[in-house]
Amino acid sequence: MEIILTQDVSNLGNKNDIVKVRNGYGRNFLIPQGMAVLATDSNRKVLAETLRQRAHKEEKIRTEAETLAAKLKDIKLEVGAKVGESGKIFGSVNSIQISDALKKLGHDIDRKHIQLDSESVKQIGSYTAHVKLYKDIRVDVAFEVVAE
Repeated sequence: MEIILTQDVSNLGNKNDIVKVRNGYGRNFLIPQGMAVLATDSNRKVLAETLRQRAHKEEKIRTEAETLAAKLKDIKLEVGAKVGESGKIFGSVNSIQISDALKKLGHDIDRKHIQLDSESVKQIGSYTAHVKLYKDIRVDVAFEVVAE
């Protein structure tokens, strides 16, 4: 029996794959659980159209991410922080402050997509943040922590 997977199934395949399974496994487990549908002619046509439309959308998102990566590559951010006499920051600089600094420059990037090199930035100096824009498109953004 051939089925189309509607979600990733371990040891079987990924979403939208057409796989061949035993009849009992398909009819008694995969289809009732909503993990798969029968690979009929109409379902194959729907799958082909879905994949075609998704490829077009993903190409558009990828090009937007690449242009944003080119813009972010040359940016040098300055993040202000309250500093003690020894040059140590009260608290630490995190991804929220990096996201806010990027918003001031007109780039709206979610803080969840920003990852810092070190665990916590607690000193004045230059650092690098890794920004994930798309699945495999990442860019390093340099930032400097300065005293306010």
